Order: sequence, then structure tokens, then C-alpha cells
Amino acid sequence: MKEIVLSNKKNGMAVLLITILLYLAGIAACVFAGFLIDSPLRILGIILLIVSILWLCVGWLPLLGLKVLKPQEALVLTLFGKYIGTLKNEGFYFVNPFCVSVNPAAKTKLNQSGDVDGGAVNTIVYPTATSIETVNKKISLKIMTLNNNRQKINDCLGNPVEIGIAVMWRVVDTAKAVFNVDNFKEYLSLQCDSALRNIVRIYPYDIAPNIDTTGDGIADEGSLRGSSEIVASRIRDEIQQKVSEAGIEIIEARITYLAYAPEIAAVMLQRQQASAIIDARKMIVDGAVGMVEMALERLNSNSVVELDEERKAAMVSNLLVVLCGNHDAQPVVNSGSLY
Repeated sequence: MKEIVLSNKKNGMAVLLITILLYLAGIAACVFAGFLIDSPLRILGIILLIVSILWLCVGWLPLLGLKVLKPQEALVLTLFGKYIGTLKNEGFYFVNPFCVSVNPAAKTKLNQSGDVDGGAVNTIVYPTATSIETVNKKISLKIMTLNNNRQKINDCLGNPVEIGIAVMWRVVDTAKAVFNVDNFKEYLSLQCDSALRNIVRIYPYDIAPNIDTTGDGIADEGSLRGSSEIVASRIRDEIQQKVSEAGIEIIEARITYLAYAPEIAAVMLQRQQASAIIDARKMIVDGAVGMVEMALERLNSNSVVELDEERKAAMVSNLLVVLCGNHDAQPVVNSGSLY
């Protein structure tokens, strides 16, 4: 399906003025026909009256062809089931009064910009004699933000992860969006869910050994938490491949929420805490050993005191206890001899 842009239909104001003038002329013709009926031109008066009454009855039909478009709006038109074109630029248009605008996603409400009703509670409104539901058939060409619901997905290690994304998109081909898919908004939402699952299953939540996330057969350090920009870019490319036939352009995809699922969050927190404690202890021990080596070298080089192997071992033990302990040391002063 190829999009046809109708750019030569901006005759709305002229048609409106002509229709109003013809209506005024029809009213004047009715009045004038009344005078002719009582004159020798009675036949002419009857014909003029019939014509003017018929015009007043059907003269409103051209008004159905008047269309007003604001910036970044489009209207897809069909005539007796055949696609005739799309109005895309702002202006006051006149088209065939029998044209019908098509937008299968007009009533679809997703968690996205343009579909938010100010936080009001969704209620079903039944039409009555005084309230008739009107559906806007115009298609927005603005950049929209789809905030997809959080999903629980297993990462490449099998750990359940909750993740949510925000997708910035817009319609670039109205004909494909309307005729190639049943409902382009629902189609986009489903493709976002599918692409998100496909990409998240490739990555671990945190850096893990022997994991290949690029598909080149070489282990790397990719992860959902540490490579969020790369993951978002891959999600965007995956969605774009799926929605190109629907006339949709994906501008950007961003991860808005990322966390372990509640059933393993506490265990993973303990694991992270244990890993952090081990790393901290390793750093403390490395520093303490370096300080002990420096102390022994300084004592030896300056000939401060001569220590045998047993005394060196005792000194090393005492220094490591002092440097690696969680609490402040309480030294004991030896006032006697060294031995």
C-alpha cells in the first residue's frame, strides 16, 4: 500500500462561502417564486419553487466534505471502500462529501501520550438521547511516547527480572498504518513486548562469566544493569524491524524500570552484599599486607631493631589484627624487656 498525499484540496473556505450564498439564493428564490405563482408566469414560479426547495433539502451535502486539519495531523480517506489519498498538511479542505475517514485505532487507549485522560477512572458511557459518542478519525503525526507495562522476564541465567521500557514513536506512512495492520497501536504494543523479551533473554542482570551477549562466540561483560544503552538500542532496532510494515518509525527506546522479581530480590540482595563485603575485605587485606611489608623493610633498613623470625611472625600477626579488625585496637604497652 502506497501513501497518496492530497495537497490540492485546500478549497474549504471557498466551498463554504459558495454554499452559504447558494442557500441564501435558494431562500430568496422561494420568496420570489411565491410572487410568480400569483402572476401570469405561474408555471415558471412553480418550477422555481420546486428547484429551490430541492436545493434547500440537499444543499447541505457539500458541507460534509469540509475537513479542518491542525499541524501534525492526517486524515486517511476512502471512497466507497477505495483508498483515494491522505490529507497531511494543516488547512481547510474540501473533498468528496461521500468520502469516509478511516482510523481503526481511534478508540484504542494505551498507556501513552495522547491517550491519557488526566488520570480519570475509566468508565463505560452508554449513549443517550443527549449524549452521543464522537470518535476522532484523525491520525496524529506527532512523536508519541508508549510506556509499556512492566514485564517479568527470565534473563540468560534464568533469573526472573522485572523490566519496563518507554518507546518514542510516530506514524510516517498513514496508508500502511491503516491498511497493512488491523490496529497499529495494538500492533506496536505487542511488538514492543515481543522485542523486549527477545533482547532481555540474551543478557544477564549483572556481569556473569562465560556469557556471550553479542553472538560472536566470545564471552563479554554485557549485562542489563551495566549495558543499558546498548540493550535499549538493540530493543529499538528489534521493534523497528517489526513495525516498518505498519508505517511506524521508532525514534528511541529507553529502559524505565529494572529490578529482580520480588521472589528472588531478597536473595540477590544478600548475594550483592556478600560480594561487596568480600571485595572490601580483599582491598583491606591487600593494603594491610603492603603496610606490614613496608614496616619490616623500614625497620630493617634503618637498623632500628633486630628481630628473629619468631618475633617477625608475631609482629606481622599483631599488625594484621590491628589493620584488618572491625574495631579499634586496644594496645598493651610492654614496659619490660623485649624478651
